Amino acid sequence: MTTVATHAAGIDAFIARGTALTGAQGDREAASGHLRAQGLPTRRLEAWHFTSLAPLADVAFSAGAQASARAATLLQGCGIDALAVMNRVVFVNGRFDAGLSRLPDGVGLSFFADEPAFGAIARPERDAATMLNTILAEDGARIDVAADVDAGTIAIVSVGVATDTPVSFHPRHRIVLQRGARLALFEYALGEGEYLHNPVAEIVVSADAVLTHVKFQDEAPGARHITCAYVDVAERGEYDSFTLTVGGSLARHEVHVGLLGGAAAAHVNAAQLLDGAQHADLTSVITHGAPGCVSRQTVKNVLSGRAHGVFQGKIYVDRVAQKTDGYQMNQALLLSDGAQIDAKPELEIYADDVKCSHGATVGALDDEQLFYLRSRGIPDAEARAILVRAFLLDAVELVREPTLRGILDDAVERHWRKGA
Repeated sequence: MTTVATHAAGIDAFIARGTALTGAQGDREAASGHLRAQGLPTRRLEAWHFTSLAPLADVAFSAGAQASARAATLLQGCGIDALAVMNRVVFVNGRFDAGLSRLPDGVGLSFFADEPAFGAIARPERDAATMLNTILAEDGARIDVAADVDAGTIAIVSVGVATDTPVSFHPRHRIVLQRGARLALFEYALGEGEYLHNPVAEIVVSADAVLTHVKFQDEAPGARHITCAYVDVAERGEYDSFTLTVGGSLARHEVHVGLLGGAAAAHVNAAQLLDGAQHADLTSVITHGAPGCVSRQTVKNVLSGRAHGVFQGKIYVDRVAQKTDGYQMNQALLLSDGAQIDAKPELEIYADDVKCSHGATVGALDDEQLFYLRSRGIPDAEARAILVRAFLLDAVELVREPTLRGILDDAVERHWRKGA
């Protein structure tokens, strides 16, 4: 039985666009071969059991125009005041826009478009998002923070603008922190119209380095956001991430973290706030490949309407990874009868001296708490918003960088004020 849909015409269209691009042709051709052989994944494939990408092949995506003026308007109205003064690298329909960017000093910064080359961490032969990205990548940011440098906060901003026809763009980013370096990276995605945003990031956290990685996905209602991040963490390094998903009609955030040196740490936390007919999938694989490493993952889902949330989280502990400490928890709050959550937490352990746990909970708002608030004159919609924010509070507070935590707090507040 086949595990993927063929959708030959749509796949041929993706490959034809990639053939016209310059640079790294060997990698693009190899990825095209994998896509032809495997197709786009459907629910028959175990890793995609709750999410199908096959419908993407039925949409005639094209490369979008630069649309700088419209992107500037969208950024001005995004509601994130801190972004105006933040060092930022802005991409419009997947291409670097110098006029909207504020480039940082003291940090190595270059672009995929100037020298197309793919790294060795991502695995296009086994990941559909990376396959498409490798075929179609045109641009992306390369940030290199030198040893013992604190680079402060840098934002990578993606603005999608689709007016007459659907567009797709596939940025390829690479972030490298040398020994002892520090960086707070803010990824922000927004836009308008119907488009596919398919970024891939390769991230290297060297020994004793610390990367805080906060992602806010606030795509247009008609957008699809399919992304994959590959992260390697060396000894005593730390990767501390948080992803907030509120936008798009279809979203999947997939992250693969390898803890490759002793005493390395990873925090892969997230929140998904979905309503209407939104579908969002958070899939993670955290590999403990060295002794004494720590991983933490807390994921909160708030679902209303007919929204469908997915959490697939796996902790893999290699035989050599003694003294592993791994924790994983997924919690969902369902606000309507039509909302749905699928959770699949996994532990795969080959070491015998470990401390690992995982769990999942699903529930609704507490009627007694809701009654208490309403009995004190708080309107029903506001009372519900208060309880939802309280549910999300301990997840958002995991973000240690104050400015980025404030951005997420404000985003959650705006989301529930809009729905009240």
